[in-house]
Amino acid sequence: MRVYFAGPLFTTAEREFNERVAARLRELGHEVWLPQEIEQRGKSARDIFLKDVEGIDEADVVVANMDGPDPDSGTCWECGYAYGKKPIIVYRTDFRAAEEPGKALFNLMLTESATICLDLTYCDTAMIADRLHQALGSLEPEK
Repeated sequence: MRVYFAGPLFTTAEREFNERVAARLRELGHEVWLPQEIEQRGKSARDIFLKDVEGIDEADVVVANMDGPDPDSGTCWECGYAYGKKPIIVYRTDFRAAEEPGKALFNLMLTESATICLDLTYCDTAMIADRLHQALGSLEPEK
């Protein structure tokens, strides 16, 4: 599947995490649009925006990282843009608030707009990619 891999990309840790998960998804046969690989810091904000919109439009599915006390605003926008156009898989590795009874893992607008919502707390990057691969496989029509 063609995957638009949405998530924060502002720290070295975030970029390295994205790279590891995207690499594993590629090993598993998916095409992955990873914005941090496409975006050029010398480009204008408008050029970066248009390129990311192009990536979402060309993807079969959006996979979005919802980590943090409040998920990244750009990632949330990407999910909103994709809603109704293609499946959205949201996942969270962050354990904050995940174990509080009766609480959603994150904003209900995100959990309810998602086709699949995964709680991947305490998983390493290989397991995260493998679980995402399983979720992507469940979206593909049976052959």
